[in-house]
Amino acid sequence: MRMKSTCVMMALIMGGMQVSLADEETSNTSTLELDTLSVTASADASAEGLSPAFAGGQVAEGGRAGILGTKDNLDTPFSITSYTNEFIQDRQAQSVGDVLRNDPTVRVARGFGNFQESYFIRGFILNSDDVAYNGLYSLLPRQYIATELFERVEVLRGASAFLTGANPNGGGIGGAINLLPKRAPNYDLNRITLGASINDERNGSADIARRFGENDEFGIRVNAAHHNGGTSIDDEQAELNLFNIGLDYQGDRLRLSADMGYQNHQLEQTRTNLRLMNQVSSVPSTPNASENWAQPWSYSNEKDYFGTFRGEYDFTENVTAWAAYGMRHGEEENSLSNLNITNGITGNGTLSRFDNGRIDRIQTGEVGIKGKFKTGFIKHELVAAYSYFVSEKKNAYRFVSIPGGSNLYNPTYYSRPELADLYSPRLGSRVRLNSFALGDTLSFMDDRLMLTLGARHQTLKTEDYDYNGQTGLIGKYDDSEITPAIGAVYKLTDEFSIYTNYIESLTKGDTADSTTDNGSGGTVDVVNGGESFAPYVSEQKEIGLKYETSSIGAGLAYFTTSKPRSFMDKSNPDRPVFRQSGEDEHQGIELTLYGKATDDLKLLGGVTWLDAKQKDTGNSSIDGNRVIGVAKLQATVGAEWDVPSVDGLAFDGRVNYTGSRYADDANTLKVDDWTTVDIGAKYLVQLANQDLTLRARVDNLFDRDYWASVGGYPGNGYLVLGAPRTVSISATVDFY
Repeated sequence: MRMKSTCVMMALIMGGMQVSLADEETSNTSTLELDTLSVTASADASAEGLSPAFAGGQVAEGGRAGILGTKDNLDTPFSITSYTNEFIQDRQAQSVGDVLRNDPTVRVARGFGNFQESYFIRGFILNSDDVAYNGLYSLLPRQYIATELFERVEVLRGASAFLTGANPNGGGIGGAINLLPKRAPNYDLNRITLGASINDERNGSADIARRFGENDEFGIRVNAAHHNGGTSIDDEQAELNLFNIGLDYQGDRLRLSADMGYQNHQLEQTRTNLRLMNQVSSVPSTPNASENWAQPWSYSNEKDYFGTFRGEYDFTENVTAWAAYGMRHGEEENSLSNLNITNGITGNGTLSRFDNGRIDRIQTGEVGIKGKFKTGFIKHELVAAYSYFVSEKKNAYRFVSIPGGSNLYNPTYYSRPELADLYSPRLGSRVRLNSFALGDTLSFMDDRLMLTLGARHQTLKTEDYDYNGQTGLIGKYDDSEITPAIGAVYKLTDEFSIYTNYIESLTKGDTADSTTDNGSGGTVDVVNGGESFAPYVSEQKEIGLKYETSSIGAGLAYFTTSKPRSFMDKSNPDRPVFRQSGEDEHQGIELTLYGKATDDLKLLGGVTWLDAKQKDTGNSSIDGNRVIGVAKLQATVGAEWDVPSVDGLAFDGRVNYTGSRYADDANTLKVDDWTTVDIGAKYLVQLANQDLTLRARVDNLFDRDYWASVGGYPGNGYLVLGAPRTVSISATVDFY
């Protein structure tokens, strides 16, 4: 009843909200061309609409630069890539992480202690609960976001406090991820997709859309999906059920939209992370990629309900206001047994049963106004916005050691050990954010020179509680910061632009883990467990060059960013304390490439060089060492070839490379580099009144055994083993 009344209240309050962006296929005048079919563009769901797809259809011509709105690549002083729905479908991506494996500036990792997707952007971690949905943070499921829920994946590289506000969960220093919702196109959409993998995974989805009204001003789009079965990892099982409905209204001046969704994601015997204990002197050799050391009784369940409403109203041709509101209720429970490696050579380690319950409640919103005007020969695009975010997290957990231990290469399986009853989740933390932002983009010289100036005043209030119910409030922070930004773009020609920016990030401080290893294979309570540090500001400086023709595009950027360094002080192993000292400084160069090299050959990829070091730590033995989990070099190169002699047939391939990384601050535990190769094929054929698209894919073609990621939590170098060779097929039918 509470959720129902909340949704009714939101609908009444947000009567004037901005609609979100249109369906991917609606952005092009012809995203799919057959002899008897021409898909035309849909009405925009906002004044700006969805950025059109670039040549080749894999990425868009631009993306959303926060409160500045949707901008073309050559017109913004920031680095943005927006991956299209056509590309998402062709790569058979099932999650945000699957999409971002195609990005040379991002590496997919896993959150600490659970199965949450995380992403290293410019070497800084961003967890999936820090992902935005149509500009609002933390509205979609916290650990795993299925691709049926969104139209595009946008990556905004670098700090973004002025553009998007402070990230509520402590990420966003290296970049932000924004997902765009689906909208009904101008044609009737009736799409069914069925898929399977060689490992007995089965999936099916339906995507239905209609427009109504005298001028097709009302739109509805419904997505439903079910995934179930085994994965490429032995004995691992996963099930996903979701339903999402998107509504929109297109008036002369008023545009409205609403999204309501549900996702239930369940995992059984999912392979866990490996934690390297203090006494480990070498990194374990990689086991067979299909091996599973998880205990048979382990599981993790996540269930989320979410909704968002938007509106946009044109007061005049040059003045538009918008408003948005969103909420999420998430429930999680799991029973896990992580393997803690005590001997890197033999693979021996300890086990414990760890049960956790969690409830998240999120409310967030934004209102703003933007206008265009001139002062003399200078054009202005002025924007002002207010945003807020409120989250409440409840937790409950218990753990018990499992005598006997296990081995990475020869696991020992145990009956589920007894555990004290898990209390109902109790209040663990509250986060409240409020901010006001003001910005102006000035255009000179017939729009060849554009200067963006802005600042955001952000108030952050955090409260941390002892959710064991013993001591109550254990830490709080209530203060404000002003984060400025300046960016400039100069178009050398119609195809070249050079840009630079100074921008800051403002993030919630790191939170102390409740327990840590005691150096002897067990765990010990952290003295300040659950305490959050004060939010901190990170400064970014960037300069870059962008190039685009009608068919090919490229970008080159140099950046430098730093952040305070958090670590677990174990000088007294019986009383470890979570502390801050020094900073991590990241400097890097990014080269990206996208578009069509020829009429039949599409390219997508690039290279990232990163120099991420620890500085001023107070410990001379680690000063200047590399940051845990960050490779010096990573590259992703993808290509797709449309076979000229066979209409509708295409082949694609992708090579991913990640250099060596370290799993400890002292840089004594070195993790090897890795390279994987993925291939795929697509065949599109028209049968009577149906379009049939057949897709096949082989990921990790050569069945490489490798440590896919290292780290993911301050001071911890735990390892995640990459997935083995995975073969998947799907068939999509569009009915007309």
